[in-house]
Amino acid sequence: MIRPATAEDLDAIAALHRAARATYYRDRLPEDAYDGPSELARSRAAWATAVAEGRVLCAVRDGEIAGVAAHGVRDGVAHLGQLHVAPAHWRRGVGTELHRACVDAWRAGGVTTVRLDVYEHNTRAQAFYAAHGWEVDPDVPRASTHLVLRLTLAPSEEWDAARPR
Repeated sequence: MIRPATAEDLDAIAALHRAARATYYRDRLPEDAYDGPSELARSRAAWATAVAEGRVLCAVRDGEIAGVAAHGVRDGVAHLGQLHVAPAHWRRGVGTELHRACVDAWRAGGVTTVRLDVYEHNTRAQAFYAAHGWEVDPDVPRASTHLVLRLTLAPSEEWDAARPR
């Protein structure tokens, strides 16, 4: 089930985010950069803001949060800020369901183009996004250690016929 996040979900969201990030940053960045006290506090505050603004969706499995996605508008452009699945739920359709829910929300809001940043060494995420139609943004292909990807949303009829199920 996909549902909007609530303030009561914040601990679970922060823990899931922490676990997911560790899988692709470990051995590539200093631990304090992704798992230090100041970074965890900053991350939790950002999630709290996004939840309060209604920009976070949760995937729930067996009563627990198995995945989370944050989306919104940054600098006038629709953006997928975060999409994380608990490692125990990888390859079970959780990410695809969250992605579909975000796409449906964007389409309902009239969005035609979305961007995201993905860590250059996170090849699992890059493959996921490529399978869902994301491409390297030709206008801004990189932002520091991240690739910038762009998704162009098809008209409703085309999306319904082609979307992953």
